[in-house]
Amino acid sequence: MDYQISEKMKVMKPSAIREIFKSLTDPSIISFSAGNPAPESFPTEAMAKLAGDIFREDPINALQYGITEGYPALREDISARLRNKFGIGRDFDSTIVVTGGQQGIELACKVLCNEGDTVISENPSFIGALNAFRSNGMKTVGVPLDDDGINIPLLESAIKDNPRAKMIYLIPTFQNPAGITTSEEKRRAVYALAKKYGLIILEDNPYGELRFAGEEIPTIKSFDEDGIVIYCSSFSKILSAGMRVGYVCAPNTLVQKMVVAKQVEDVHTNMFFQIMTHRFIKEYDLDEHIDGIRALYRRKCSLMLETLDSEVGDTIKFTRPQGGLFVWCTLPAGTDLTEFVKRAISNKVAVVPGTAFNADQNAPSDSFRITYATPSEEQIVAGVKAIKKSL
Repeated sequence: MDYQISEKMKVMKPSAIREIFKSLTDPSIISFSAGNPAPESFPTEAMAKLAGDIFREDPINALQYGITEGYPALREDISARLRNKFGIGRDFDSTIVVTGGQQGIELACKVLCNEGDTVISENPSFIGALNAFRSNGMKTVGVPLDDDGINIPLLESAIKDNPRAKMIYLIPTFQNPAGITTSEEKRRAVYALAKKYGLIILEDNPYGELRFAGEEIPTIKSFDEDGIVIYCSSFSKILSAGMRVGYVCAPNTLVQKMVVAKQVEDVHTNMFFQIMTHRFIKEYDLDEHIDGIRALYRRKCSLMLETLDSEVGDTIKFTRPQGGLFVWCTLPAGTDLTEFVKRAISNKVAVVPGTAFNADQNAPSDSFRITYATPSEEQIVAGVKAIKKSL
């Protein structure tokens, strides 16, 4: 049969990261490619206990349908944590539990944007968000990143050049893929531009609690007095990625529409894992658990940066993140990125080509993303040496 693919999906390409995963069936390949949290960061013993407790004490709620907005006790936990720890949440805001931060991004663009509208993002940016925008028929326009965040004059130019711009999408803290953090000055400048031109900011912050160096910087949502910021985060990087428990804090009018859109997509997020997340927060010290993850990533990141310095520091430029999961590397001018990635695989290390993160899918790149989260310390050293061999 001659299948007629929808216009929206014709332009979609497979995730480069997911395609690279296919090569990782070879156990000898070191994965610097996945955006997965470190396996040793999962509180498996606590979760095993909680799972047993839930099925003994509250099996019906865990196995039955729930309300779309999310398990009420968990929503209260999230709202209190956002308010007390991050100063997030105004009288006009409310919180919804979503199936991972990815769904929060998708629901935001589905509710706010029409086909043909424009979303302006950092360039490079998170491939999952870019594909969510594209799959909903939106145009993605990228604005270059400086060392301290998105370039503000170029952002304003992009807004002026795209009259159908509806949303600015940012990952201000430990950006994926670049690993950099936007300064407070630039965060406030982005907010001012959004307010000036009547745009919504979608602030994606899955890595914000993983700071292991430097000073905390306020979220954009924390100074939202005008109801123009949608804040999206999750428990994926601090409890378990596989549980798929995320959340959105946004003006109530938008949240109510997101609830309707979510009912169409999956009815509600997994009840068992929502209850487990709530019980972990109540019965364990979440901040202490996160401190342990920070210490783990501090050690692993330091090792990766030290090894990069010693092995390829005179050849490759790379960012020096103060948290999160990623290091962004730039090859010498004139290097063929595609061939480099292929050589890296043949040398038993997988990296993600920078082209995967471009707002313009046809734009070139001379950069690639690597992570220190999932590899062991031995693999970090061996993987960097394999990168050197692949140059």
